[in-house]
Amino acid sequence: MTTATKVTFLRLILIPVMVVFLIVDSNKMMPFLNLEVNNFIAAVIFVIAASTDFIDGYIARKYNQITNLGKFLDPIADKILVISAMTYLIAVNRIYFWTVIIVIFREFVVTGIRLLAVEKGEVIAASPYGKAKTITTMIAIVLMLFNNLFIPELIVDIVWYLAVLLTLISGLDYLFKNLNIFKEK
Repeated sequence: MTTATKVTFLRLILIPVMVVFLIVDSNKMMPFLNLEVNNFIAAVIFVIAASTDFIDGYIARKYNQITNLGKFLDPIADKILVISAMTYLIAVNRIYFWTVIIVIFREFVVTGIRLLAVEKGEVIAASPYGKAKTITTMIAIVLMLFNNLFIPELIVDIVWYLAVLLTLISGLDYLFKNLNIFKEK
């Protein structure tokens, strides 16, 4: 198993640990963030897990460690991490359910398009919109998990809705740029 794949496995292991810290009440507060200790730990775990996404990709490309297992696990780990955090944020009434449905719907559409492309022997690279979507989504989730980090809630909400907008734009971008995938021979 390559180092890059081990880093991806670390992300997968961190997800249930993060979830446990999110659902368990500690009743002890972090004085400077107005945040329970368990939620603070979960937020730190999210940051570490999200960082492994960039680390495993960097290692895989730099040291030529791109494997089928890595290509399979990496996007799954990313989606599970983000959906786990978003589910928690819905449960604590921090984000709306419909915004998460948009994110999940986009992921299914893009995954479906990529599967059809692979079947036709084509590879679809990540788009700049998709990368911008990922970055803004991660920033918004981190800010919300850390109780806005002294940033006004309105600003954090704007970052979240920007992430949702970029989610829509990147999904439509993938769809329209790859309409040829749906054409029959």
